[in-house]
Amino acid sequence: IQVFVKAIENAAPHDEVTTIEYGGARYPVAVDTSPLRRITLALRHMVWGAYDRCFNKKKKLKDALAEEILLAFKNSNESFAIRKKNEIEKQADSAR
Repeated sequence: IQVFVKAIENAAPHDEVTTIEYGGARYPVAVDTSPLRRITLALRHMVWGAYDRCFNKKKKLKDALAEEILLAFKNSNESFAIRKKNEIEKQADSAR
């Protein structure tokens, strides 16, 4: 359970980008992510990563999900969830 919780902590993004319309123009703005949304995004990205690993391959979904959780726990860039977190936070940094 501790490995799973640490994997979620590592894969949860702190900031994300939203769009604000002001005077007919749209501007990207970086905002802090709420705690519940952070968990939801981390779980969603882990499942997507596991699905991508096993789609049209011989690997089973449970094995791919276990591998994704372990990679997120290790904070490895091979993890889909960690890559998405880094991408989202990089977009938020550029929108500041």
